[in-house]
Amino acid sequence: MRNTVIFDFGGVITSSPFQAFNRLERERALPKDFIRKVNALAPEDNAWARFERAEIDSAGFDASFAEEAKALGHELRGEDVLAVLAGDIRPRMVHALDWLKRHGYHLGCITNNVPAGEGAGMARSADKAREMRAVLERFDCVLESSKVGIRKPDPRIYTMMCDHLGMTPDQCVYLDDLGINCKPAAALGMTAIKVDGEEQALADLAAALGVEAGLF
Repeated sequence: MRNTVIFDFGGVITSSPFQAFNRLERERALPKDFIRKVNALAPEDNAWARFERAEIDSAGFDASFAEEAKALGHELRGEDVLAVLAGDIRPRMVHALDWLKRHGYHLGCITNNVPAGEGAGMARSADKAREMRAVLERFDCVLESSKVGIRKPDPRIYTMMCDHLGMTPDQCVYLDDLGINCKPAAALGMTAIKVDGEEQALADLAAALGVEAGLF
């Protein structure tokens, strides 16, 4: 029986940071998806990966990301990327969390985040940080890469969540906006849902749980 739902945060509970990245790229006359291209180089050892494991601080990320961007032919500071990182809360996803909680489901959140800003949502203003915390309080367990030193798609962070919740993978549904992060969840036995948008994600979640579509 699937009685546990585990969510990614950015791009699932909030709007996708990739949209914010694209806006920044347009403002700076950079190629579309340039930031994602920087982050795709040496994905386990680049500035972003090391920052999400808290192996470098914000100053180190700022400089290292700038070096990686320059190596690809453009000027962009890491601090500029961090400034747009936190997305906007999706109200329907929060409504779904509340519905699931009321109906006895266990809730987890696994987020790759960085030790900058306020909390798992990586908000950089006090008001947004409070909004993010109010959402995060709905979860039974939140695992942040910058605190546990492991980041998705490392399978260890998924099994860590199962251990914290006292559940087995086959009891869990996992939602993430990145396919690379869904693959290890599915390999462990979770029902994995790649999130392309709110409507699709909630419809797929209802189907995975065997409940009527539109309830949340």
